[in-house]
Amino acid sequence: MHHTAVMRESKRNLTRLLFRHNWNELRKHKYYFVLLLPGLLYFLLFHYWPMAGVAIAFKDFRLLDGMMGSPWAGLKWFRILLDSPDFWIALKNTAVISLYKLLFNFPAPVVLALLLNEVYRAAFKRVVQTIVYFPHFLSWVILGGILVSLFSNNTGVTAMIGLATSPLMDPAKFRGLLVLTEMWKEIGWGTIIYLAAISGINPELYEAARMDGANRYQLIRHITIPSIASTIVIMLILRTGQILHVGFDQIYVLYNPLVFDVADVLDTYVYRVGITMGRYSFATAAGLFQSLVGLLLLLLTNSAAKKMGERGIW
Repeated sequence: MHHTAVMRESKRNLTRLLFRHNWNELRKHKYYFVLLLPGLLYFLLFHYWPMAGVAIAFKDFRLLDGMMGSPWAGLKWFRILLDSPDFWIALKNTAVISLYKLLFNFPAPVVLALLLNEVYRAAFKRVVQTIVYFPHFLSWVILGGILVSLFSNNTGVTAMIGLATSPLMDPAKFRGLLVLTEMWKEIGWGTIIYLAAISGINPELYEAARMDGANRYQLIRHITIPSIASTIVIMLILRTGQILHVGFDQIYVLYNPLVFDVADVLDTYVYRVGITMGRYSFATAAGLFQSLVGLLLLLLTNSAAKKMGERGIW
């Protein structure tokens, strides 16, 4: 009994010491925590609080009754979702477009960052970075208007080079256009994190390799790429988790009835069927399905990365 009492008293003393230490750290760094508050509030209000709405996927939701007053429906909306032929077409289009973007658009910022790192003229490098960063700051509404005018059958590039049909109206070319336009818009912004990773490489590694006679290609292959491999893997894992989200804004602005068969993805399908028709439970079930698949792929990719000797994201 005496031993038990001593153990309890030791635990209480340790708890007091930890609380005092944490309180002192909080007071010491209070201004840092104040700076943290806006970001913390953003995630609480716009990412965690809306999670309660997931319950709508399991209810026959009616606006007048609200989420609490609507009756439970079990897995009804998931069965309706999986029994819909249009859902499977949208899922197929989402997977195909996402894989195209992963195959071509994911490596593009890495390649551009490696090329920019080899530019020694600072002024030229800044100009190139400004040019490739700029499209990121334009919304897809603006870019969509530019692309529609650019590929117009009557006045755009389509007429100038003699194409019979605009790529925006050709199912065989539309997916390729999606990949290329997203690459043009986001390639510059995507290089930022890779350039930051490259800047953290020890310059002495390059100097030692040059003394051993390594050329620029060998420096990239044996020093730069291995040094940023962990960053590339982390970005790949995060990108894989978003594989069923291919960019609602881009597709909604650019697609039209002529390319629905190849361009209607889960995001646009959910918006069209779930939101505009007022089928909120259906839309929530589809969104939850996307999130669960993304989570599963994220876990699998992270596990595979760890087995290959990389750090992963946790």
